[in-house]
Amino acid sequence: MPKLLLVHQRLCGVYGCPIPYFSNYDPLSELVSALLSHRTKNADSHRAFQQLIQQFPTWEAVRDAPTAAIEAAISASTWPEQKAPRIQQVLRLVSERCPDGSLDFLGEMPVPEARAWLESLPGVGPKTSAAVLCFSRLRRRALVIDSHHHRVAVRLGLIPAKVDVAAAHAILAAQLPESWTAQQVYDHHEVFMLHGQKCCFYRRPACHRCAVLDLCPTGQILQSRQIQSRQIRNK
Repeated sequence: MPKLLLVHQRLCGVYGCPIPYFSNYDPLSELVSALLSHRTKNADSHRAFQQLIQQFPTWEAVRDAPTAAIEAAISASTWPEQKAPRIQQVLRLVSERCPDGSLDFLGEMPVPEARAWLESLPGVGPKTSAAVLCFSRLRRRALVIDSHHHRVAVRLGLIPAKVDVAAAHAILAAQLPESWTAQQVYDHHEVFMLHGQKCCFYRRPACHRCAVLDLCPTGQILQSRQIQSRQIRNK
């Protein structure tokens, strides 16, 4: 079995698959949510999104409001002074390109074409385009790579350390079975993300309780160093 699939199987055993989807937003709402999430903790971006939709009843209202009002509404997010005008810019472009103001048509397009359409919008890269297609009610087969997923993949040797998060999307997606459903692709992202949050920390990863330690060259090196350090201290 390919390494990535073996890791997936074990982590699904740890975190429990299938994992329920965390939202059921329409794709335009998911796009705004994803733009708010850039460089922001999930709890803070969620709060910013909720404050935005509570204060403005429609995306047209967000588009046409004074930018300062949008900035105030999303203040829980990082860099609201940058995100407010960007969100309004994106909403104006969507209005120009989609007279009905809906992005539901993306559900009928092949995933690569849908992602290319989304990535033609300012501020939308591979992570955001995948999130819109995968996390929204469209439930498309698009792999999202966040910083946790990326860190785990690098440490496992699934991608070279020099590959950044954006470039990792295509490399890791190519390793997934073509037969996988959107749910399985979503599970794959979720278990890697959860593993990064709960075990494979940025600093001091908990390698001693890692379910995939035997598959992780980074973890084995770290464990070996810890053993050597203890032996030196005990001499």
